Amino acid sequence: MAAAIAHDLKDGQWVEVGANLPVPRAGALLGHLHHGPNMTVMIAMTKAYLRDTPVIEEFEFITDVGAMQWSEAYYQHDQLLNNQRHRANGVFFCGGIQIDRFGNSNMIGIGSDYKNLKFRGPGPIGTTNATAQNGTWHLVTNSHDPRVLVDRVDYISALGYGRGEKNLREDLGLPNGGPSSIITPLCVFDFDEETRSARLKSVHPGVSVDKVVESTGFSIIVPENVPITAGPTAEELVLLRTRIDAKGALRG
Repeated sequence: MAAAIAHDLKDGQWVEVGANLPVPRAGALLGHLHHGPNMTVMIAMTKAYLRDTPVIEEFEFITDVGAMQWSEAYYQHDQLLNNQRHRANGVFFCGGIQIDRFGNSNMIGIGSDYKNLKFRGPGPIGTTNATAQNGTWHLVTNSHDPRVLVDRVDYISALGYGRGEKNLREDLGLPNGGPSSIITPLCVFDFDEETRSARLKSVHPGVSVDKVVESTGFSIIVPENVPITAGPTAEELVLLRTRIDAKGALRG
C-alpha cells in the first residue's frame, strides 16, 4: 500500500497526511526520500525536509511538536484550516469508517438516527476542507471489509461523486475532480469515467479478483485484465525498512 501511494506521487507536490494514518504517511515519506526532493511533506503541522534524516523516529503517530526537529516551517493548528486555500499541486489522503462505491467517505457515524448513532466516528475534522481544496486526493482504508466498503455511506463527510450524478462536482463549484483511487490491503480501485463507480485497477500480489469481490460490500466494475499492483523496489524496501519504518510497524 505504501509503495502504491509513493509511486503515484510526483516531485514538487504538497503532500498532506492526517493523524493516525501510518500507511499513507509511509507512502508520502517514501515518495519524498526516493524521488521527491522538492515535495512539501506536512507532518503534524510542520513542513518537513527529511532527505538528510538517517531514521525518522516514531513515524506512524507523530502528531506533536516532536516533528519540529525536522521542520522548515511550523503552522498553528487552529490557523491551518482557516488559511487553507485551493492547492492545485496538493495531495491528500482521506480515511473513513465507511467508503462507498462512488468515493464518498463517512467519518461521522453508523446508524440511521444521527441523534442515536450505533457507532460514533471521530467526525470530519479537516477532511471536508482538504478533500475539496487539494488538487488530488485518495481514499485509504486498512480494512477491506463489507462493513467499511459499502454501497452507500450512512453520512457524507467527504464528498466523492455523490450517487454518480453527471457533473455533480462541477455544479457544486468544487475545484478538483474528485477522488482518484481507493487504496486497501487487497487492491487499488479507481473510478469509471462515465458512471463514477469504483473499478478494480489492480490487485496486490497474492490476492485474487474473487477475494476482492467477496470482501467488498458494493458491486465492482472488473476489467477483463486486472494487473498486479507494483510493490516496492529493492531500493524502496531499504528506505522503508531502515529510514522510515525501522521498528517494523507496517510489517506488523
